[in-house]
Amino acid sequence: MNFASDNAGGVHPRIMAALAAANEGHVPSYGQDSVTLAAQDRLRELFDAPDAAVHFVTTGTAANALALSMLSPGWGKIFCHPDAHVQTSETGAPEFFTAGAKLVPVPGTGGKMTPESLSETLHVHGRDAVHAGENAALTLTNATEWGTVYSPAEVEALTAVAHAKGLGVHMDGARFANALAALDVSPADLTWRAGVDILSLGGTKNGCIAVEAVLIFDPARSEEFEFRRKRAGALISKHRYLGAQMLAWLEGDLWLDLARHANAMASELALGLARLPGVSIDQRVESNAVFATIPAELHDRARASGIAYHLWPHTQSALADEPVSIRLVCGWDTRPEDVSAALQVLA
Repeated sequence: MNFASDNAGGVHPRIMAALAAANEGHVPSYGQDSVTLAAQDRLRELFDAPDAAVHFVTTGTAANALALSMLSPGWGKIFCHPDAHVQTSETGAPEFFTAGAKLVPVPGTGGKMTPESLSETLHVHGRDAVHAGENAALTLTNATEWGTVYSPAEVEALTAVAHAKGLGVHMDGARFANALAALDVSPADLTWRAGVDILSLGGTKNGCIAVEAVLIFDPARSEEFEFRRKRAGALISKHRYLGAQMLAWLEGDLWLDLARHANAMASELALGLARLPGVSIDQRVESNAVFATIPAELHDRARASGIAYHLWPHTQSALADEPVSIRLVCGWDTRPEDVSAALQVLA
């Protein structure tokens, strides 16, 4: 009954089989193999972006930091939500890879900023001058760290504000598949058609071992990314193992099926938790994460029974007799019986 993170799950059998198949023979290295090239073409097809540059890395932090280094110089400012992964959980990687860019938080509830909050932050903190730095980029997380999702219209409204001020736009899509499955829209409608310039597309949290794709919708910038990736030590030689994961993940819309399942399990978990006395669901469930406040007794019972989850926010301490705020995340391999067993224990 592990709801700690979608990073905690295993690898989908079809992806593992694809890796075994890719293990045969000798092929060109550094992304010149046929499997990697096919995966890149498949992503261009899915995103209806035939000219997009597609590059693979092994971690979301590398994808985000390298993408943002394409949009911001060292003296730039990158606007993000206060709870964005780049702000809270990447140990200064965006600042390091950009050689010093400043992250500027944009407030918003439920992990989402609004055009109004972005405009206000740009007005208050966004002076573009030699003493203040250059307004460089906006980064959006979809699905957010609170499990909420931006619709295409919401993304378009935010990118319009950013582009009007000369900012490039990056989307952290570590859980992009979950957002897409929740919205039932096309990948293009949620990215470049809505004004996103670069997408970090995550497979690791959704059935893969370790693969993230960086889609740069302006192909003229592809070479710069390749140099930055190599200099960062993020270009692996046996690239076929990244391409094999991605190709199997996308085949037959497996990526969306896995995301739909994770989202459905989160909805079931939230419905069950909401029926328990003293439990409140703190955030509408829109993807694969559940945020709830539970009585101390339930927290103690859950821990004693081996139900794994995180306190939320992470700075919270569980105090005796005080309600506890928690985050539970469902993954592609969360089973219905895991959900029902956890609810049975708590009931």
